[in-house]
Amino acid sequence: MKTIVHIACLAVLLAPAVAQAQRGGASANKRLYCWEEDGRKVCGDALPASAVDSARTEISAATGLRRDHVGRALSEEERAAARLAARQAAAEAETEAARRRRDLAMVESYATEADLRRAYGERITLVEESMKTSQMGMANLRQSLLTLLRQAAELELQAKPVRKALADDIRQQHADLLRQETILQQQRDERAHLGADLEDALERYRALKRPRSAADAG
Repeated sequence: MKTIVHIACLAVLLAPAVAQAQRGGASANKRLYCWEEDGRKVCGDALPASAVDSARTEISAATGLRRDHVGRALSEEERAAARLAARQAAAEAETEAARRRRDLAMVESYATEADLRRAYGERITLVEESMKTSQMGMANLRQSLLTLLRQAAELELQAKPVRKALADDIRQQHADLLRQETILQQQRDERAHLGADLEDALERYRALKRPRSAADAG
């Protein structure tokens, strides 16, 4: 019922404009415009500058049928949000495409699940060996730093100034120790994730292998 009333009201609004356009011999491309202005619908055969950014319906002057609908112009904040959403969508699409490429490469690289497990086992071994190396490096750095700090403490106990070179060495050793701690934590995180990564890789591997195996059987 609302649709019928809306069409009837629109016909009343358009009637003068359509009649004028037809009397003027309007071409098939001539359009009429309807937009909201101060809470009421306005229609005409020309779009004023004040309505350029408003949502509007474009109607054929020859037939009175709707030809297009143009949404309102976006604000700068809305355009910025739309650009951000588009970039995020593109990044997500690229991430998904990269994942699919990796999955296909995985299927081509490993003939069996055992091969895939073996490859992950090698990665786990490498990470664990790297962790051992980092821990040894940290122990050496800590011992070296303690030696330097003892030297500085001895000088201070003797009321002697701490040499600039010694102070610089202490700061450098401390920075190196903090850097090595960060590396070790990253290695621990990687090792912790490898188990879950293997299970996820096996699940994707089985899903990709299953259609191929069925096709080969057929």
